[in-house]
Amino acid sequence: MVEGEAIPAEVIEVLGRTGMHGEAVQINCRILDGINKGRIITRNCMGPVRLGDILMLLETTREAKKLTTR
Repeated sequence: MVEGEAIPAEVIEVLGRTGMHGEAVQINCRILDGINKGRIITRNCMGPVRLGDILMLLETTREAKKLTTR
């Protein structure tokens, strides 16, 4: 992998909406390539997303904080 190259990740679960106005969606995704291949991480993403979608992530080391219920 070249520095700055995007890494594909498949959406395996949609957890819920987050952000002050619900503008982001929290998902679990499986990394499909690179050094973290096979790892499942939690990410926040903007825009429409559903199960099976492939996202191109610029970095795979950070994870989003888990959603809390009030």
